[in-house]
Amino acid sequence: MFFDHIYFLPLGRQCYNLFVKTSDRILIAATVAFGENGYGGTSLDSLAQELGIRKQSILYHFPSKEALLDASVADAIEVLAAALSEAVKSSEDGWDRIEKMVRRVFRLAIERPELLGLLREVSRLGPPTLTKAVKDLDPLIKGATMWLKDEMSKGRIVESDPYLLVLSMYSVIMGAATEGNLLEAIGIEQTPRDVVLRRKELLRFLKSALIQVPE
Repeated sequence: MFFDHIYFLPLGRQCYNLFVKTSDRILIAATVAFGENGYGGTSLDSLAQELGIRKQSILYHFPSKEALLDASVADAIEVLAAALSEAVKSSEDGWDRIEKMVRRVFRLAIERPELLGLLREVSRLGPPTLTKAVKDLDPLIKGATMWLKDEMSKGRIVESDPYLLVLSMYSVIMGAATEGNLLEAIGIEQTPRDVVLRRKELLRFLKSALIQVPE
């Protein structure tokens, strides 16, 4: 459960409670719960019990379960945006940037599986949660669309609708990165080699579909 995800657990629950604000503890626990159990499988009562606080304490910081979900999604998108920004800064244009972004998303899926699980759950829930998430993702989507449009004009990326391409790439990459978690959830054990193979296959597919081959 939640405390299995806290890397400094050896310091103890009491130490964690002392140094981390209650609102942050609630948000972290909720992100894990929503990402692993889904929105319907998460209750404020179970979160309160797990955190060792009263349900009213959760509602003091987040007035409803929906508000807690919205805050969790916004936080997950912020982490995703930071990870992708890091990949962009360390890459060149063209295929190198796409490859490094894919690798960074896969690494995030290993480091913080609950975040990508939550974003996948948002897609399943649909509006209005998905609508809010898309609005939060808008700066990322616009930046990626402009970059792809520029790459297409330079002949490095195959011509297509850059906006639709961004949405398709987001769906494909997120799906591939979180596939291992879904397989493990139904009892199919995944190894690091499985993750590497899945990433290689995705990169091979994207490269063949996107990169302009010189005539």
